[in-house]
Amino acid sequence: MKLLDILKFSEEYLKKYSFSKPRLESEKIISHVLNLERITLYAYFDMELNLEQKDKIKNYLKAMARNRLTFDELPKEEISLVEEKDCSSENRELLQKSIEYLNKNDVKDSKLDAEYIFAHVLKVKRTMLFMNLRKEITLKEKEEIKDLLYKRAKEKKPLQYLLGEWEFYGLPFKVDERVLIPRADTEILVEQCKFILNEIDNPKVLDIGTGSGAISVTLAKEIPSAMVLGADISTDALEVAVENRKINNVESNLKFIKSDIFSNIKDNDYDMIISNPPYIPKDEYEELMPEVKQHEPQGALTDNGDGYYFYKKISEESSKYLKDKGYLAFEVGYNQAHEVSQFMKKAGFEIIAIVNDYSGIERVVIGRKSGEEDVNKIS
Repeated sequence: MKLLDILKFSEEYLKKYSFSKPRLESEKIISHVLNLERITLYAYFDMELNLEQKDKIKNYLKAMARNRLTFDELPKEEISLVEEKDCSSENRELLQKSIEYLNKNDVKDSKLDAEYIFAHVLKVKRTMLFMNLRKEITLKEKEEIKDLLYKRAKEKKPLQYLLGEWEFYGLPFKVDERVLIPRADTEILVEQCKFILNEIDNPKVLDIGTGSGAISVTLAKEIPSAMVLGADISTDALEVAVENRKINNVESNLKFIKSDIFSNIKDNDYDMIISNPPYIPKDEYEELMPEVKQHEPQGALTDNGDGYYFYKKISEESSKYLKDKGYLAFEVGYNQAHEVSQFMKKAGFEIIAIVNDYSGIERVVIGRKSGEEDVNKIS
């Protein structure tokens, strides 16, 4: 139940027992339990309460009904039956020490990472963490927090792998060391492709190198009329992608296939081919931060060459699988947009967009296949 539902339930409950201001009393109870100012309650109307919070509210309601007393009139002995020891100070100190530990071990976003780890172990959203620090953290939970902190600090394991999931385009995705971690830059690729696909009736889309399925799943979710096929050479990655398809409930319009680029692709009528291929040059790969180099799959990061192998091959072969006027869309490395554009032009694509990421780097290149009319013009 969400906070607004709990408010309504509590108000109705107190009405039955003839409380003169049931809404006010309900607000007092809930603001007390959630450690929020009463006037701010409705800003959190969509918040999901955990079982412990709901039980506390129920116990207050029963105590008030039993004694026919308002919340403010409840005697201390009644409150003590409901209240537990407030461990906020102790828990905040533990959190602060955890932040300092990560910081000393050169974890860049030490505060954010510590908060995510605590929230994960305590099974609350990170944004709601500080509302849930009153409860005593059990020895088992402390040991789990300690273990995750060690792996983050000493083993340099990425936070996303420690948590086992990450958000992409507002959707949940399972991630582990079989797949790359979905990144915000790729959301730009998805957004640009959405603009185009929304103008096409029942678009047909091919995602080359789907990995976790982040691009495929998101487009299938955002454009229910689309038919999407995600392809990858890695069986391990495809297993993760299938799980993410199920998590996001897009099994009806999304399929996955094992394919080395186009090796197992049969159809030739796609409206769009999308790819975020391995594009880090081998020499740059060797200099990557340990979180990436030691844990994310090498084959999804680098082509073990100059970083252009997949762009060139996909550009050269895409036309056979696209409709006339079909689109080819790439995510590219920080200095690759110009060279990739040249590959695409040589393969018969008109470059219609080069889009910057949030840092102002050219991150997405989109081309449109020349149709028969365009070829005739050239001749």
